[in-house]
Amino acid sequence: MKRMLRRSWSSAVLALVVWCLTTGCSRLKTNDSAAASGHASVPDLGPAPEVSFQTLDGKTVNLSDYRGKVVLVNFWATWCEPCRSEIPELIELQRTYGPRGFVVLGVAMDSEGRSAVEPFVKRPQFDVGGQKVAMEYPVVLGNGDVAARFGGIIGLPTTVIISPQGRIVKKIFGPIDAAELRGLLAQLLPG
Repeated sequence: MKRMLRRSWSSAVLALVVWCLTTGCSRLKTNDSAAASGHASVPDLGPAPEVSFQTLDGKTVNLSDYRGKVVLVNFWATWCEPCRSEIPELIELQRTYGPRGFVVLGVAMDSEGRSAVEPFVKRPQFDVGGQKVAMEYPVVLGNGDVAARFGGIIGLPTTVIISPQGRIVKKIFGPIDAAELRGLLAQLLPG
């Protein structure tokens, strides 16, 4: 009997872990009043961290410099295939929503730093609208300390969406779902 209970318990825990990994653990936190009324609500997962990044040309930029905009912080690396495959969609999102107060901020996590990232970012290699283009959004250099300020990352890509008020509204572990992201941006952006 104890063995059966142990197996049931283990199966339940495994099912919960699989569910979290496939649906995103950030979906566990909901706004009950919004759910009850049938209206979508933008979650609030806490304040965005105070963090500074180094740009590819050696300047310092602060996350708070983007206050008032919706910021998509995308942790990625040049060697990461899922990261590379979502870059064209990120370019399209920047093109579409940039004029409305949206910015993609790519945080390159390559251990080689600028020497690996800069040539990759500048090379027109991404098919967007039938043309090969370079990355068209700001890219900064990241490290373990920066990742820790965002609560840590468990893999690449990892994406964090920040509201114009400087609040984290979503964390995505793994590749983005562009349709879901467009829905969230429709809620966060004016017009």
